[in-house]
Amino acid sequence: MWSVVEDIKATYRNDPACRNIEFLLYPGFHAVTFHRFIHFLWKIRLPFFPRLLSEINRFLTGLEIHPGAQIGPGFFVDHGMGVVIGETTVIGRNCVLFHNVTLGGTGKHVGKRHPTVGDNVFIGTGAILLGPISIGDNVKIGANSFIVMCDVPSNCTVAGTPARIIKRNGMRTDEELPRTSYREIAEPSE
Repeated sequence: MWSVVEDIKATYRNDPACRNIEFLLYPGFHAVTFHRFIHFLWKIRLPFFPRLLSEINRFLTGLEIHPGAQIGPGFFVDHGMGVVIGETTVIGRNCVLFHNVTLGGTGKHVGKRHPTVGDNVFIGTGAILLGPISIGDNVKIGANSFIVMCDVPSNCTVAGTPARIIKRNGMRTDEELPRTSYREIAEPSE
């Protein structure tokens, strides 16, 4: 219940057009609220129904959120059509996503296959984050940025295709993202 209250606060905080109780009309709010119930069913290992309900949620809202995805409180999706959030995705507190964002897998990993997103992260329209990557806290990802198998350090702004760090700790920069090889992820050392 507390997460829903935090989600409502996030709506008012991130959308200046939201007045009164208009958040009740937002498909992103509907999708995330329904997902919190679906995720509970997933955690208690109820067969079939979490997936069925997530498909109904997708049909009604345009956001595809796998029942296994873990979403922290204060989550806000603005104009959420086309958002995809994969099964092993973990999203921290107070994160913002815009439409057409994909937090997906590459199809080449076993186990953890989707991104882990830190706290206070902003992900712009059309950004694609693929694979078991880590996005640090206080990160801004620009619209249409493409990040595959690249961890993003905290307190950075990234933009471009492929994405580059354009700001770190408030200072302008132009850095490549630290690359993680596929072999390191797919075949961990013992």
